[in-house]
Amino acid sequence: MKPRLSSRPEAALTLLETSVVVAVELVLVATLLAVLTSGTRKVKTLTCSDHLRQIGMAYRSWEGDHGGRYPTGLSMTNGGAMERSQMGDAVATFQVMSNELSTAVKLWCPADARRYESRRFPDLRNLNVSYFVGVDATNPSNPRMILAGDCNLGVGGKRVKPGLVWLRTNQPVTWGATRHVGCGNLGLNDGSVQAASAKELCVYFERTGLATNRLAIP
Repeated sequence: MKPRLSSRPEAALTLLETSVVVAVELVLVATLLAVLTSGTRKVKTLTCSDHLRQIGMAYRSWEGDHGGRYPTGLSMTNGGAMERSQMGDAVATFQVMSNELSTAVKLWCPADARRYESRRFPDLRNLNVSYFVGVDATNPSNPRMILAGDCNLGVGGKRVKPGLVWLRTNQPVTWGATRHVGCGNLGLNDGSVQAASAKELCVYFERTGLATNRLAIP
């Protein structure tokens, strides 16, 4: 028996239907990429915040063994880094706390594309450190002092350079756009880590009670 041939034409997508399918697939791919990117960004931000929290714990542990003084408040002859921090050397301050920090990776923010991580304190350079040091935070007495924070700061529309920076309370300080979106992290003397917008950043510097805040920028 001969096979029966159907007179019905084969079904096929029209050009319009194909275009709709492709458009839907592109939207799905774009949505997936956006979700993945957002998730990755959140992980990096949380890791940065956690690193600053551990830096704050290192400060507390260190001062407990050094008469209630942070490295920024104790001279180099006594094992601190006061003179180096007052020259704008953030790396030296963190190196003094190497035992408390345990690894130099904590000094790097994964969202910081300008720098890269290092695991060895002796090899530590500015390019391995993502956080500034609050030079005027020398002891735990004032909980509003800023111990450390994201170093991608800008003043007057210009990115701050490595070294010692003097910030007057009326200076327009902002975050650079190279790290977290629209905000940054600050490690405070009370042990907390605060995510601050550009407007909030100025407020945190005002809350220290200082006419000028000195920062060691890596």
